[in-house]
Amino acid sequence: MRKIILIVALLVTTIAISQRKAKVHNVNGIEVYILAEPVRNYEIVNTAKNSIKWGSYITGGLINQSISTKVSKFIKTLLKDYTQEGITFDAILYTSGKNMTAIRFTEEATTNNKGIATVHKLNGIPFYVMSEPVEEYKYIGTIGKGIKWKSLVTAGILNNSIEEDLVKFAKKVENKFRKGKINAIVYSNGKKAISIKI
Repeated sequence: MRKIILIVALLVTTIAISQRKAKVHNVNGIEVYILAEPVRNYEIVNTAKNSIKWGSYITGGLINQSISTKVSKFIKTLLKDYTQEGITFDAILYTSGKNMTAIRFTEEATTNNKGIATVHKLNGIPFYVMSEPVEEYKYIGTIGKGIKWKSLVTAGILNNSIEEDLVKFAKKVENKFRKGKINAIVYSNGKKAISIKI
């Protein structure tokens, strides 16, 4: 009986850790779910592709946009295009690649679900992208951006996806994560992230 209770307690703890919740940021009044799944039910409005980054192309791949700038520009484009077409949406959803999905919530907002998401993991590490953990956390360290070789080698014609940029952060702290020194990463804006302990 004692073993069963211990196994159940361990299982509940594992599920709780793997289902980390976040409060997402708003950009131009739109909730952004970057590598995060909204807890509210929703429907897909449309999916749009990312465009060429002319700043990167003109500088030969030396200057690249931050993740938050990519998201902000994408939302501005969607708002402009969809307003002209009479399409409304509540949030954007990004999981991988170079596409973002505009979504509309089908469930009423409450204090328990508005802007709340379950975060995804990169390289096994929970990653809060343009969001904050709902739990209290301790700052451990800053994670630098590194060189974007794809952009540099192709003179700015090809650029990393948001996911590829985020994986670079995750790779830099994999050892600390495995050793239990950190247990998540937070990216808010700019070209750096932070490692945290919840």
